[in-house]
Amino acid sequence: MAEPISATPAARAAIRRLRAARGGPVMFVQSAGCCAGSTPMCFDDGEFVIGAGDELLGEIEGCPFYIDGALHRAWGGHPLVLDVAPGDAEGFSLPAGEGRRFVTTSDIRTAEEAR
Repeated sequence: MAEPISATPAARAAIRRLRAARGGPVMFVQSAGCCAGSTPMCFDDGEFVIGAGDELLGEIEGCPFYIDGALHRAWGGHPLVLDVAPGDAEGFSLPAGEGRRFVTTSDIRTAEEAR
């Protein structure tokens, strides 16, 4: 069974650069709130207050990744992949690099469909 959260090599490299630049871990929050609910937000670790409905999916490069539990269930609980894409970071999120932002993707096909 796939891990609930994984990351591409590009996302892992961006996280390592952020950790080095900021002097410590960062955290990711996939929120169902009004601000870019489909975009993971990246903060200095502990800067965002996790709510009772948030679930820890796992860690990437030693950095926690949380998701709103209702959102995760609505998306079918499929494993997510953290990646980077061109464009500016949204809201208060830290960027993934110059002109780069973090994104999440998911392959929602069943194993049979993927074959």
